[in-house]
Amino acid sequence: MIKYALILMLIICSYCKGQNKAALPKADTKPENEELVTSHGPKNIVRDIIQDRKGNIWIASWDGVFKYDGKSFTNITSKVTSARFFSVLEDRNGNLWFGSIGSGVYLYDGKSFRNFTTKDGLAGNDVGCIYEDRTGNIWFGTGRGASRYNGRSFRNYTMKEGLSNNDVNAIIEDKKGKFWFGTRGDVCIYDGKRFTVLTHNGKPFTNVWSVIEDRRGNIWLGGSDGLWRYDGSSFANFTQEFIGAIIEDKKGNIWTNGSINDYGKHPALARYEGKSLSDKKPAVTEIKSKAKAFCLLEANDGSIWFGSGTGVHRYDGSSIKDFNEINSVETHPFSGY
Repeated sequence: MIKYALILMLIICSYCKGQNKAALPKADTKPENEELVTSHGPKNIVRDIIQDRKGNIWIASWDGVFKYDGKSFTNITSKVTSARFFSVLEDRNGNLWFGSIGSGVYLYDGKSFRNFTTKDGLAGNDVGCIYEDRTGNIWFGTGRGASRYNGRSFRNYTMKEGLSNNDVNAIIEDKKGKFWFGTRGDVCIYDGKRFTVLTHNGKPFTNVWSVIEDRRGNIWLGGSDGLWRYDGSSFANFTQEFIGAIIEDKKGNIWTNGSINDYGKHPALARYEGKSLSDKKPAVTEIKSKAKAFCLLEANDGSIWFGSGTGVHRYDGSSIKDFNEINSVETHPFSGY
């Protein structure tokens, strides 16, 4: 009898191991006992940073989505999925949207998560950017087109509808209600009826990773063709080096992640002084650091946060603080014109 009981236990154990392996895929779950709150942020690639209405900093990283409350970091997604995250948005209702690589998008209401994938109508499961338009629709830039979500269903825009390329890096709506799409192909504009490729001297802007509209209504483009400003009729080029991120601060200065000179050798933040943007040679301040910036945020206190391949960092105007280790390192970078 004991012999049969032992055989039965071995069969049950073997079956359970097989079931656990199938039901708990490594890409979507993590151990329940993993520490959530830490004194440091992510240590790997950070591709997006925002600040919510309560002042919390949200960080989309390869290690998960982190929330920083000014004292500690919490990995919000560690018990939900181990997917790598690329984008984050807080919508007008206070909900958080997290775009992942390979696992679609997650909606977080502060208590629970809801996952949307291609099975629900999303164009693609690689979500590189998220944007909310003036009517409250949520847009997703994916590797297979752009998706617009109205709270009930998705409407997708791909090359079949006129989008210049299905790999979408950036989406914004300008003050006139037109949508701008930065793609791995060309930049295009959507007026609600048709897509038009933006060109300069007959050439399109290619592989654009960042599109913003400044307070004056100018459109800024950053990508493989460098940093450009378009005022609706003419173009101005500020650098031909690759630019992946652009923001405008409260003073009207334009910040990018590009080094003015020796790009790649001395990674830096670059600040174009707002008062000199109309000059033939605007004043530029270069802040060098050990980390190459992938994304930028101006926080409420005026500090500049940026994500890199080694985590998240904060520039307070005089020094850069790294949050990727338990004992954060503070460095004093060179700044100059």
